Amino acid sequence: MEQTSVLVLGIGNVLWADEGFGVRCVERLHEQWDLGDDVRTMDGGTQGLYLVPYLTESRRVLVFDAVDFGDPAGTVRVLRDAEVPSSMGSNDLSLHQMGFQDILAAAELLGATPEALTVVGVQPEMLEDYGGGLTATVAARLDEAIAIALDELRAWGVTPVRRPTRPEPLLDASLRRDAYEDGRPSAEDACRTGDPRFLPRAGGE
Repeated sequence: MEQTSVLVLGIGNVLWADEGFGVRCVERLHEQWDLGDDVRTMDGGTQGLYLVPYLTESRRVLVFDAVDFGDPAGTVRVLRDAEVPSSMGSNDLSLHQMGFQDILAAAELLGATPEALTVVGVQPEMLEDYGGGLTATVAARLDEAIAIALDELRAWGVTPVRRPTRPEPLLDASLRRDAYEDGRPSAEDACRTGDPRFLPRAGGE
């Protein structure tokens, strides 16, 4: 794998409402800013341990993620280096089945952790909404999170340049935020809570 100076990684599942915050951040960052050839911008999705090689091949890593801080919904926090937990426990910060701390722990076992690590996280408002997009509370924090990331990247020597036109998309066209959220069926047209054959019906039917 090609060595890179900086990896910008968005983690999350866009199918579960605010769980997709990290992916939506990196998607918007890619659309708006050219970060140069030494920066790899990546939708990490829910790939788990498949992300370890990208981590070990990068000197500096910046991660966007939905993080359960126990804060009011929409709160943005920044964790750096030792503030990012690398061991598993009963209070995992990340909301994914395999959290970023698992990925970092695997990189540590390989003796190849990045020199600098920053996580820009948001406290989610809603997760249990299969097929849902970001809540308004969390979507309103996208630009704030990106501004924080740009400052961090500049401190690492990166020179972000505003793009004059939209580049090739980072995500498949069907998963881009506008297409995905605009194409969502109404609650009446799509059951998102389970098998409709086993749901109670109006009038006791």
